[in-house]
Amino acid sequence: MQLRTLHRTSALAIVAFASVHIANHLASLAGVASHIAFMDAARGIYRQPLVEIVLLGCVAFQAGSGLWLAVRGWSQRRGLVPWLQAASGIYLAFFLLVHVGAVLFGRAVLHLDTNFHFAAAGFHVPPYPLFFGPYYFTAVLALFTHLACAAWWRFPAASGPSRNLLIALPMLAGATIALLIVLSLAGRLQPVDIPDRYTATYRLSAWPPPR
Repeated sequence: MQLRTLHRTSALAIVAFASVHIANHLASLAGVASHIAFMDAARGIYRQPLVEIVLLGCVAFQAGSGLWLAVRGWSQRRGLVPWLQAASGIYLAFFLLVHVGAVLFGRAVLHLDTNFHFAAAGFHVPPYPLFFGPYYFTAVLALFTHLACAAWWRFPAASGPSRNLLIALPMLAGATIALLIVLSLAGRLQPVDIPDRYTATYRLSAWPPPR
């Protein structure tokens, strides 16, 4: 089986999880308690040991294979869509490795529940919002962009305007959802109170974080 086919197959598991994860973040628009309740229910599935091992394996493979495919085809790309696909894929590889690594570190080393408060803490300790705002926004936009590029390649016979919509509409949806998630994490759409044990990870003077 070709690497590209394996890459697409692995992507199915990651997209399924990412869909649940994004829905989980959107649930926070109804309040942090709604986010945590959604997460507790979803964890009953994706925190099963076998499921988690498969997901982590897919993340590692997806990041590695995606970077390899991006580098291998670097000199062959012509036009906007191939470059959008490569750029969004490279950022997603970076985000997956950093984000999953941070969550595992938070669980295993900091002994924190990696829930809404863990994701949002960096938005509430200056100057970290300057990093975390673009970091999360670009990740969600990159996901929708990468999927849009995949759809664009799947319909080569579509008319020009229709095919362009396959790129534009998912990117618009991705940007909208990304903005909502970032504003929610920053506490701009609902009240957010981050416990000290989470914000302490960003304040060296408060290290180690209280449990």
